[in-house]
Amino acid sequence: MNLNIHEGSLFVHRLDKLVGHNPNVEVVIAPTMLTLQPLHLQVQHHHFNLAAQNFYWRDNGAFTGEVSAAQLRGLVKYGLVGHSERRHIFGERDRDLRNKVQAAFRNEFTPVLCVGETAHERSDGETNDILHDQLVGGLANITGEEASQLVVAYEPVWAIGTGSIPTSGDISRAIKAIRSQVKHLFGDATAKNLRVLYGGSVNTDNAASILAIEGVDGLLIGGASLDVHAFSEIIKKAYGEVAIEKKGHKG
Repeated sequence: MNLNIHEGSLFVHRLDKLVGHNPNVEVVIAPTMLTLQPLHLQVQHHHFNLAAQNFYWRDNGAFTGEVSAAQLRGLVKYGLVGHSERRHIFGERDRDLRNKVQAAFRNEFTPVLCVGETAHERSDGETNDILHDQLVGGLANITGEEASQLVVAYEPVWAIGTGSIPTSGDISRAIKAIRSQVKHLFGDATAKNLRVLYGGSVNTDNAASILAIEGVDGLLIGGASLDVHAFSEIIKKAYGEVAIEKKGHKG
């Protein structure tokens, strides 16, 4: 619940001035629901895409206060599903989340399924089990073709907003576990092509090193994204990481 309509518009304007455009890096903004409509008109003149922070899985009906995936159709390219705050503050369960995943595909935008363990689960060595359960629970009843378009965000709950992040080895192992489970569900090709993001206390100091970890395809940025200068610096680091990868492939 940050930035009103005017502030959001000014943020997008400033961000475009600071980062320009790189066709090899996708920048997605997930503002509050109220700002999606006006920002949709604005970003068409820039180089950003929009994501919904949340949505309800029914396409219509008497569900007072909810916004459906059908109402977001054409406004957003992505929709977050199962963000840790939705799971742990609002009590959303796997049944709710798999319905949302299906609703996103049904309404032609891409779900970003968020998965990750709590501090207690981590200390008990249950990270892989939690990732397995959340992936199986969230991806039930989608097709292989839909799964090939999916985005998964690994966000260890204990790292969000704490300033602490897993080691590069821990992140790498978690992402390998995610791809392994997707391979089991949908096959090797889908697992290899799956886009996996990391989220949890990402900032200007650690963004480049996280992006350099094998298997990390992008970042799900929280608090640092509210500062347009910090967010732009993180985006520039992504631009730089892509340039390094391209140079390496050419070499």
